[in-house]
Parts: sequence; C-alpha cells; structure tokens
Amino acid sequence: GYSHAPDALSYGVDMKHIRWCGILQRIALVYVVVALIETLTTKRRPNVLEPRHLSIFTAYQWQWIGGFIAFVIYIITTYSLYVPNWSFSEHSDHGVKKYIVKCGMRGHLGPACNAVGYVDRELWGINHLYSDPVWSRLEACTLSSPNSGPLREDAPSWCRAPFEPEGLLSTISAILSGTIGIHYGHVLIHFKGHSARLKHWVSMGFGLLIIAIILHFTNAIPINKQLYSFSYVCFTADGCLGITNSIFIPEMDWDECDACFRAWSTRYPSRICKWMVL
Repeated sequence: GYSHAPDALSYGVDMKHIRWCGILQRIALVYVVVALIETLTTKRRPNVLEPRHLSIFTAYQWQWIGGFIAFVIYIITTYSLYVPNWSFSEHSDHGVKKYIVKCGMRGHLGPACNAVGYVDRELWGINHLYSDPVWSRLEACTLSSPNSGPLREDAPSWCRAPFEPEGLLSTISAILSGTIGIHYGHVLIHFKGHSARLKHWVSMGFGLLIIAIILHFTNAIPINKQLYSFSYVCFTADGCLGITNSIFIPEMDWDECDACFRAWSTRYPSRICKWMVL
C-alpha cells in the first residue's frame, strides 16, 4: 500500500505500527545464512567422501559450525538474558489503557517473561509486533480456549500484549533447522544407494525425535513453536523431515526426474533457471 508520513495517514501502510517480521522474512534470513556458508566453503570440502561413518559431517563441518553457533546464541540468550518488568498500552474507543507485566527474571519460557519477546520488544518496538498472538487463546486468557474468544475478566495482562512469533531470536534458532535440512540434501547427493540414504535419514530422524521427546517430557526444554525451542527444532523441522524423506523419496522415479532435468538443460541452458524451476 501507499506509505504516508507517520502523522498524515489516511490510507495504506501505517509506519507507526507496521510489522517488520514474518514467516517469509524468517525463511529468507535462514536461507541467506545457510546459502552463504554453503557457497563460501565450496573449496574447503572434498568432492568425494572418505569411506567413514562420519565423513558426511566432517566434509561439511563449516555448515555444522554455523548451526552450532546459532544454537549457542539462542540458548545463552534465552536462559541468561535478564527480562525486566515491561509495559504496553491498549487503544480502544474508550481511550488508552496501560498494562504492566511483572517479570524480573531469567530463563522463563512462559508467555509473559521469555527472552525471545524481550529481544523483539527492545529491537523492533512493541508497536511493530504481531498483535494477535496464539497465546491469547490459552485457558488463562479466554474461556473459549483453545479457540479464539473474548478475554476473561481475570485474564493476565500479557494476554493482551503483542508478541512476535517470527522474531529475531527465534529466527536464529531456525538457522539450525536450515543446517540440518541442507544436511539431508547432502546425504541425497553423496549417498547413491537408497538403502544408505534410508539408513542415515532414519537413524538421524529418530535420534532427533528421541532428543525432542526427552527434553519435552522432562520439562528441560518444552516443545514450543512460538519460541522455536531446540526441542521444537528437533521434533518437527528435523526429526519429522528425516522420516518423511525416508518414506517418500525412495518412491520417486529417478529416471523420470533425470529425463526432466536433461530436457530443461537442453531448452534452458541457464543453470539458474533450471534451479528455480526444478
């Protein structure tokens, strides 16, 4: 839409309340980081893997180092950053009402005082966050839970607060998802037999699922999509992806895929076009 000056808005984009983050922005940032590491380390890895069990990991060690750095940044920030009390205002036809959320703690993973929300409030500003977070559907907020509905009279103040589910810190955690996702692609390239691919995908997929289940049910790191917790990364983006690959990819007709690729190679010599289409 048309962007006016902040104090002269009649239609279009309200720059005072525009939402900077989003799922497409998250995907773009993760892809940029993973693709840059993949591109810049091309000459640092062998073309042919050594016949060792961990050679697929050592050949792409820089990708794993990047994913590990993202994981460390997320974990340290989430559990060590001090979250002070914070406030927000709610505008309505009856005027403006100010709410205060009391925190003063570290390592909290609940809706009110987590470091993920604190980073986004400080970085983007509370007016630029998602105004209808899924946490407003919790039983503590509405009697219509798990569906949306009017807030309870005794609902905590954070039920009315904005929260950015695709914020900066949770996107940093998603870089680990991109790292493991591209690892599955490396397996597809270097492991020529379906049995070898299946063995690797299944073992790694179930391993990640077990880690996620243990972390969740011991309450060490609960599965939380809003925070993009490490257990959520293991359970969905990585564990389920590995198992899904194991189920569907062996059923593909690779001869037909190769024929399609050769057809596109003949008609469209640009490798960029082939990559975009296929």
